[in-house]
Amino acid sequence: MIDLALVVGSFVVAVVVGLTGMGGGALMTPMMMLFFNVPPLAAVSSDLVASAVMKPVGSVVHLRRGTVNLRLVGWLCAGSVPAAFCGVFLARAFAVTDAVKYALGVALLLAVAGMAVKGWLGTRGGSSNAHEIVVRPIPTLLVGTVGGLVVGVSSVGSGSLIIVALLVLYPALKANQLVGTDLVQAVPLVASAALGHLLFGDFQLQLTLSLLIGSIPGVYLGARISSRAPGGLIRALLAIVLLASA
Repeated sequence: MIDLALVVGSFVVAVVVGLTGMGGGALMTPMMMLFFNVPPLAAVSSDLVASAVMKPVGSVVHLRRGTVNLRLVGWLCAGSVPAAFCGVFLARAFAVTDAVKYALGVALLLAVAGMAVKGWLGTRGGSSNAHEIVVRPIPTLLVGTVGGLVVGVSSVGSGSLIIVALLVLYPALKANQLVGTDLVQAVPLVASAALGHLLFGDFQLQLTLSLLIGSIPGVYLGARISSRAPGGLIRALLAIVLLASA
């Protein structure tokens, strides 16, 4: 049976995901656990499966707008896709979920502070182009690997953790390009983790359907807005969502 309250909640979270590239796991999973009494493993599994369907919707919008750096996406996915699948096995073998979430919370708080400093210094001007970014393969590959492991274990981080690292590695990347690149790289990452949870997790079809009914239109709406919105607005939303996720 479809849960209308969960549909509404997933719509709101999906708008945030479309706007900022973040919040799919950091907001959706806690929402299910705290407000809908969904068991943790079922929440993680169902959220990842829903995200595997939801994120491509927002990604297509950004690809059409040209706000995606595909070289960055390629290097990130080379590390994240196999690592995410391995993360599912780690989650089953060791009780590491809580430790990962605490560490992620610290990283998100640091990212908020970093974004505030960057905004004050004016280092993220609007003159750069996604294709002018010089990609650093090894650091980017490592970011993808760590992000993939975290997502496989906890469902959190496909957007928020990766976006923190991209902020540090590529400070010249414009806000809408940051969101677009992050959304596109998250598609194969989340799909890999979702496959692992389908095989080994606690996937619930009705729960996932409720998530999808709300999240698909929500992420499309958010992505449409973010691909056109001024960089200052997107940076402010990024900071707010990072703080809420932490």
